Amino acid sequence: MASKNDEHQELFDKLKPICVPLLEKSQLTPQNVSLVLRLLSALEQTLKHHPQTTLSTNLVSYVFFPISTILRRNPNNNIPDQVLEKLLAVLAILCNSWWWNCELEVWSQIFMLCGSVIGGIEGKGKGKARDDETKEAAARCLFVLLRDRRDSEASTGDLEDLAQRRLVQLQAHVQTTRFMPIIGQTIDSLLMTAKSPHRPLQRVSLQSLAVLLGVYASTQFVPSVLPGVVSTMTRIALGTHQSKGWANGDAVAGALFVIQKVTVLSIGDTVCISDGAIRSVVDLEDFAHFHDAPAEPKPTETAPYLVTRTSSWLRASASQLHIALNTLTPLVNHPTPSALIALASMAKEILASTSLTLPQSQPLLLSWLLSLSGSSYPKVADAANDSILDLLSPISDARQSLLQALMQIAKDSLSSLPRSIISQADSRVEHIAGQVEAICRLAQSATAPSKAIGLSSISSGIDLLLGPSGGIERWGWTLLSVLEFRTPPVTVNRASVAQLLLEGNPETAERVTFPEVTFKNVPSRSASDALARMLRALGTASGDGCLYAVEWFSSTGRASRSGTAVTALWCASRLLEGVSGTSLDGEDQISERITTYSKKLERFARVLARDIAELWTVESVDVADAPSNSQRDDDSLPPTEFMKGQKTIRATLEVAEPRRPALAVSDSQTSLHKIFCLHLLAISSGILQAKFTPLLLHVLYPILHSVVSPTPYISLTALATLNFIANATSYASPANLLLSHFDYALDAVSRRLGRRWLDVDATKVLVVLVRLVGGDVVQKAGDVVEECFDRLDEYHGYEVIVEGLVEVLGEVINVIEADEPHVQDVPKEDPLAPMMVQDMNPLLFWVSHRNDVSEEYDDTDYGPAPRQGWGELNRGEADVAQDETKREKDPDDEPSPTPAQALAKQMVSRSIYFLTHGSPVIRARILSLLSSATPVLSESTLLPSIHRAWPYILNRLGDPEVFVVSAAAGLIESLVTHLEAGDGQNALARRGPGAVGTESAYTHSHRLYRSILKTMTVAVTGVHMQDTSGWEVILAFRRFLHREAHEELQACARELYMALGKGNEDAVWLALMTTSGRISGDFAFLREVKWDIRDNVALILRE
Repeated sequence: MASKNDEHQELFDKLKPICVPLLEKSQLTPQNVSLVLRLLSALEQTLKHHPQTTLSTNLVSYVFFPISTILRRNPNNNIPDQVLEKLLAVLAILCNSWWWNCELEVWSQIFMLCGSVIGGIEGKGKGKARDDETKEAAARCLFVLLRDRRDSEASTGDLEDLAQRRLVQLQAHVQTTRFMPIIGQTIDSLLMTAKSPHRPLQRVSLQSLAVLLGVYASTQFVPSVLPGVVSTMTRIALGTHQSKGWANGDAVAGALFVIQKVTVLSIGDTVCISDGAIRSVVDLEDFAHFHDAPAEPKPTETAPYLVTRTSSWLRASASQLHIALNTLTPLVNHPTPSALIALASMAKEILASTSLTLPQSQPLLLSWLLSLSGSSYPKVADAANDSILDLLSPISDARQSLLQALMQIAKDSLSSLPRSIISQADSRVEHIAGQVEAICRLAQSATAPSKAIGLSSISSGIDLLLGPSGGIERWGWTLLSVLEFRTPPVTVNRASVAQLLLEGNPETAERVTFPEVTFKNVPSRSASDALARMLRALGTASGDGCLYAVEWFSSTGRASRSGTAVTALWCASRLLEGVSGTSLDGEDQISERITTYSKKLERFARVLARDIAELWTVESVDVADAPSNSQRDDDSLPPTEFMKGQKTIRATLEVAEPRRPALAVSDSQTSLHKIFCLHLLAISSGILQAKFTPLLLHVLYPILHSVVSPTPYISLTALATLNFIANATSYASPANLLLSHFDYALDAVSRRLGRRWLDVDATKVLVVLVRLVGGDVVQKAGDVVEECFDRLDEYHGYEVIVEGLVEVLGEVINVIEADEPHVQDVPKEDPLAPMMVQDMNPLLFWVSHRNDVSEEYDDTDYGPAPRQGWGELNRGEADVAQDETKREKDPDDEPSPTPAQALAKQMVSRSIYFLTHGSPVIRARILSLLSSATPVLSESTLLPSIHRAWPYILNRLGDPEVFVVSAAAGLIESLVTHLEAGDGQNALARRGPGAVGTESAYTHSHRLYRSILKTMTVAVTGVHMQDTSGWEVILAFRRFLHREAHEELQACARELYMALGKGNEDAVWLALMTTSGRISGDFAFLREVKWDIRDNVALILRE
């Protein structure tokens, strides 16, 4: 106690030097205003730097005396704004401690002073317009005077509930008939300052207004100010008094809090029930007397500003309030979290307190909470979601009505969605889809037992909406009729994009994601994503109850290939994604919610996968199958037409519009139909997982058939589907999946290459199958080769099929060549090198001593010797030795062929008969096939087949098609390079070049000349040629040394002449020098002026 007295004494000693001069200067003059301002500033700073507990009642009275003296001795109009601002700031500090025990008369005087300054009505009818800073100080002082307090803030804690007792005392004083007009005038003044552009003044005005209405105004007084307060707060929240942009977030939050307070106090269920405006049904007795006439309230004389609540007043006020609340809908898109959280709080409180008085506003307020629950701000979304769950808790009186309102919102949203889509109102589409998605999230929010009540009812309602009795035939057809997909903006190439990916890097297939699809009449990306999320949320919330809707959409999509069918398949895919918990859009395509599924869902997925796979066995429909009139005629959807540009006026007397002819199904719709069918196959595999393996017999061919599609969009989707199925069935890669079920795929291709069922794309499927499996295909390729040659024998007259089958064989050879090492890659040695003589002395020595007796000659007589071989004397030992010798491996013997080499040998031996096929393309492919097989097979394995086919190969050098000749030359080059071929060089020498060279390295003639040059280079290396043949070769290839020939051909020609120079250097020198004109005389006829070969000749002779 002594220490507290010391604190008071210390503070008094600091206040006395300020308060005494301030009292002396209480009469304001222009001369002492500056001094008074300094004293007031010092007083304010002194009070701020001391805790409120040190301000005793005596000290407050001591400080208040000079302040009140200044206010009494000077007329309000004569007090400058700065002085009045400081006076009000000091009063605010004093009232913070004085609120507990100041006299009611003093409290009233301070209240009226602040109200007069805020409203500018100081004095007797004469006011002075104060600046915003002064009004802010007055409003802050008023807020300190009015704000609710706790017992812990009291300086002395002797009495319990001291704050409540003091508040009741002040409320009784304020709610008297004499003081209520002052309250009304202060509210009006605060409404004016709440619209001020000065943010601090606006903020404190809204705070004071909320406290004044929520704590001090009587329940019968609040309805009288309800229209004005709601109207002003609505304009502040919407920012209509501003020139542009959104209102400040804090201002919006304050305005919405005021609307919440005034609405609950004026039109809440509790006050309306107590006044008899409505009846509450709590027990059976209330229900029995529900239709009885309500008792008329006794007429009492009340003040004109007090309102008696009646049923007629309630109806009128509720309708007007609903209109005002409806104008606040744009605030759902406010950019600040504080405003959004305030909107969610207001909606929650009004819904919880006015379930009986404002039933027409429940859908509106619920839609706000649903929209905010999907906000991008986590705090806003959590606040809105928690508000909805609290409203649906068992202790909430509004639970039943809100559940019905939620289901009605979902039904109305699905019915109104097509109208927004057809008018291309993307923001409206996104809003509606978000509403439905939020309702579906509530059905999944059973995170706590206390908040799970009502969620099962929402799930049941969604099941009913998507079930047989939910009217899906009505709203489903309406939705399908307005949604239309756009053709993917990609270039259609002949080569499949998936094939290009596989050729470049097979591992890339594991990273392929499903391509995106876009709507034609929903151009916004966010709106289209919202539609997809809505359908997924419906499937997730309904679970197995959604299967009826999935079946309805999928059966509609399978019935035709029109735009409606495409949209139906898309809807079925998104719903099934929600049921299964998977998503094909993102990189993470693994189910996050469900790992095991019900038998009903698995059975449905199994049947759906088979039905979808059968679509690849049905011929495409040329004309769009329009649904029946009974299904398409929908009176609920007006004939809205969205048009751009000008409508052409027809210069005709016909009154009726011409009827449009039935449109054929476009290729884009057919492509989109296949894409969404592949989506359904992928989702089905995600549901069945390992149980999907037996269905690969049916679905592998449709997927591989789509991989080889010339449309890149389909090809990429099929590749992503194959990767998804491999992951779902626990395979490391698509190649492992195909290798494990190679028989399934081969059987499907075989069935589609029969006479009963012929698909020309089956060979392409086989090609991509071999490419996907890779080197492991050798284990299964024997069946592939047999199948191809069987079909070649059967369809040898059909060029398209034969070409495809030969392409399959070529792909098998390419795979074998990539994995099998080359058996003849060792460079060939020159057989004439040991015969080259550098010195004649050894020869001369041998001639002179050839008849001499060798020193090692043995003339010893060893006696009689056996007349038969030693081996015949001991036959048994010889046999054993012979067997041991056989068991020893001869290093010169060739190893037995590997499975890959045996397969290649089989292909070579059976393909040579097609060298005489009528199609030049097939002849060229067979030649290329033999060229690819040459590095793989050994000489003894390959040469017998080549020997039989050699006449046909030579005939191909005279083929009328240049690319066939080029392929034949390539084969001979490969044979000469890797094997010791016979007449290849002579054949090519007889064929000879036909032109100087080529300008491009990508022409058939260029490849032909390159093969000829390389073949001759290998042929003349290490061969002792006759002079005549060598001279012909030297003269025949001079033209490729011309500087205008292609650089690659010039390099090949230089290598050829260098190889020729090793065998006959003089002939090469003579031919090249005379051709370039450096030698004349008898060989002048070899001069070729049109060829400039001097640079190449210099390079050749320099070596």
